[in-house]
Amino acid sequence: MLDIKFVRENPDIIKSVIEQKRVNLDLDKLLALDSEVAEIKKNLQALQEQRNSHSKKIPKATNEERPALIEQGREIGKKIDEIKPSLHEKEEELKDYLYRVPNIPSPDAPIGKDENDNIEIKRVGSMPDFEFTAKDHVELLEMNGWAEFEKVAQVCGSRSYSLRDEMVLLENAMHRVALDMLREKGFNLVSMPALVREGALFGTGHFPEGRDQVYHLQEDDLYLSGTAEVQLNYLHAGEILKEDDLPILYAGIGPCFRREAGSYGRDVRGLMRVHQFMKVEQYIICKNDSEESEKWHKALLETAEELVVKLGLPYRVIECCTGDMGAGKVRMYDVECWVPSEQKFRETHSCSALYSWQARRTNTRYRDREGNVRFCHTLNNTAIATPRIMVSFLEVHQQADGSIKVPEILRPYLMGQKVLKGKKNLGETNA
Repeated sequence: MLDIKFVRENPDIIKSVIEQKRVNLDLDKLLALDSEVAEIKKNLQALQEQRNSHSKKIPKATNEERPALIEQGREIGKKIDEIKPSLHEKEEELKDYLYRVPNIPSPDAPIGKDENDNIEIKRVGSMPDFEFTAKDHVELLEMNGWAEFEKVAQVCGSRSYSLRDEMVLLENAMHRVALDMLREKGFNLVSMPALVREGALFGTGHFPEGRDQVYHLQEDDLYLSGTAEVQLNYLHAGEILKEDDLPILYAGIGPCFRREAGSYGRDVRGLMRVHQFMKVEQYIICKNDSEESEKWHKALLETAEELVVKLGLPYRVIECCTGDMGAGKVRMYDVECWVPSEQKFRETHSCSALYSWQARRTNTRYRDREGNVRFCHTLNNTAIATPRIMVSFLEVHQQADGSIKVPEILRPYLMGQKVLKGKKNLGETNA
């Protein structure tokens, strides 16, 4: 959300950003609503002043004058009561429009329409050169007895999965690595419930546009969160923090749920695009300063890269263009890991700086050292999200017999094992 005063004074800038970010918003309608609300408020204030002035006359009036004055006061009150519902309705409509106003992208962000206009920043690591016929992650899982897809789909619906044995341990090991790394970097570890109220989803910017992607529990009027960012962003809603308390660094872990509406028929094999997953999310609240935001944006990206390197995965970093970064982002990078079976990189991390766009929606502020109250800046990035990253991990580290090499960083969490072997088809327990 942007300051309405800024929107009023810079319509050409806002129209340009609406076009760059491909947002469905009629700015002229928004500005007309803003003027209409201002006019209704002006009329309401005039009536309230008239009522106050009129009420002062009654005690001084004669007995003959008083009934007429009282009746006139009632008529003024009736007009006020008639205006208030209309004002509330128009204010809510204006608020909905303001929620849809996109954030101003960084002047350094690439201009483009969609993911095809994103810019590759760098590539790190060597693609594996197998001396055998490599398998994709589903084949590896099934031959080792490490996952169940068909039966669990009968119980839980499509795009469900159930990891088994070594994969359960591997998934948890990946999250432990991420949590330990973030703990060492000064992050506060936070477990997050899956359920959130509607206001939290408006706070991050997932609503009002993204309702079709979220599961709604209508009887309780609660929603299943698609990322711990939603909960972490709303923890300090309405608060005025101290500048000395900033930055606040959170590492939120919890289950995530996404309907993936509109994606049927693509990326549905195995673990690629599932409805439920686990994620450790990096989330930062810092002071309202572009250099401070840039510093933490870089730090979030570096942490994700460090983790991917330790997992032994070839990857690339891309900078997202304006048409692919989302309405609230000022600047955004993706980390994509190599998937051998597809001969392409797949997104595993999304690193975003949003300046005060989210904080204005949640009214999260701080008092600076000069005593001024300012909106905070927020940033976020994935630390680890499973099972998606396991697709790349299994395929990159596979061996000819279907076993999986274990990078050194994971071994302490896997009882020292250097290789993972499934009992099914391999005939041996893990060595």
